[in-house]
Order: sequence, then structure tokens, then C-alpha cells
Amino acid sequence: MTITSMPDYTTTPEPLPPAWAEAIPGLQTLYDNISATLETEPDIRPRRGLWFEALRQVSPKNVKVVLLGQDPYHGEDHGIQQAHGLSFSVPEGVRPPPSLRNMLKEMQFDIGQSLTSGNLMSWAQQGVLLLNASLTTRGGVAGAHSKLWTGFTHALIQYLGQHTAPLVFILWGAHAQQFRPLIAKQHVVISSVHPSPLSAHRGFFGSRPYSKANAALRSIGLEEVHWGV
Repeated sequence: MTITSMPDYTTTPEPLPPAWAEAIPGLQTLYDNISATLETEPDIRPRRGLWFEALRQVSPKNVKVVLLGQDPYHGEDHGIQQAHGLSFSVPEGVRPPPSLRNMLKEMQFDIGQSLTSGNLMSWAQQGVLLLNASLTTRGGVAGAHSKLWTGFTHALIQYLGQHTAPLVFILWGAHAQQFRPLIAKQHVVISSVHPSPLSAHRGFFGSRPYSKANAALRSIGLEEVHWGV
């Protein structure tokens, strides 16, 4: 059996997933400029090779829910980077950070389900695009690259927001909700304050986003998401 090794993206830029580059004219050019700017950045989170994990997991034609985060995690847990390319998610073996813990608490309250870890890959595999507004940051620094990714994320949300077939958008907090004007009326938008400990008690807890998302998916003829186990 032949084992294919992961390409070394420390020396060559991580490629933009072809389906997204084809769907959104100009996205490749935007990324080329970002890649050139980050070429000498020594400590990027998530690591190179995981920047486009969300886009690799869900192709443009398979998106049914867009869950928009703000910025990748910039820390580590027991020496393992928290960020792995999916918004709010952490790799197996990494303890859920506070916002994710609150998301899991609300899931238990809302639909009586939970997850055995903070890895949300199962959501992505069902068509939930776990997209951060900024796809990278610097290790230990929140928001370090946010301005770099503004045009790129705008192009993605504008494309999805003008999609003819309706989708479900979940926008938590003011940062995610600033993209609301890009989302056309045929889509369903579910919004509340952010699950961060700073705001969760001001309206995230009790907002029932999971059952609302599934009700919205049923209403537009799409299969529900199995959020937990």
C-alpha cells in the first residue's frame, strides 16, 4: 500500500481548493496577495496546510449551513495547537475553549445532545461550513491577520449570500453580524450574541440555535444536521 505524505507547505503556498477558486472569480488573486504577505510569518495558527480546511471539507455545492466565526484560536493545550482550520472547533485531545464549552452546554439544553470532544468535523462532513472571518492569526495574538483576510471573506460570504437556493446562516456576535447585508432574503439567518463567556448570559444561552437551524433546514427542503450524539 502506498502512503501519500502531506505536502510541505512551509516552502510552498497551501493551494486554494479548486472548487472554490472556480466558483468565485478573483478569489485566487486575493489569496495570492495574502500568501505573499504571510510568507515570512514564522508562527501562523492554524499551521500551514490547514488554512482552508473548512473549504476542503465542504464544496460550494454542498454547503447548507454557514457558521461564521471570527478568528482562529491562537493558543495551545498540552502542546497541541487549538486551531485546526474549522471555526470554533479543536482537534481531538484538545480541551474545548470557553466559547465552545458554552456551545456544547447550549446544545445539551436545546436538543438534549452533546459531543464526546470539541472536534466539530462531523458538522463539516454534513455540509456545515465552519468558516472564520480571518483564516489565520499569529501564535499567541488574537486578530493579528484580520485585516489581511477582509476582502477574501467578503468575497466568500457575498457568493454564498447571493446563492439562489436558500441556505442557513448562523451569525453569533457583532463581528459575524456585520456580514448580514451580504445575505439575500431567500436565506435563513439565525443570530444571537456570541457564545463567549463575556456575552453568553446576555442571550446566547436559551437561544436554541441547533433546533432553529434544523427547523430552517426542513423548511427549505434540506436534511437536518446531526449536531450531537
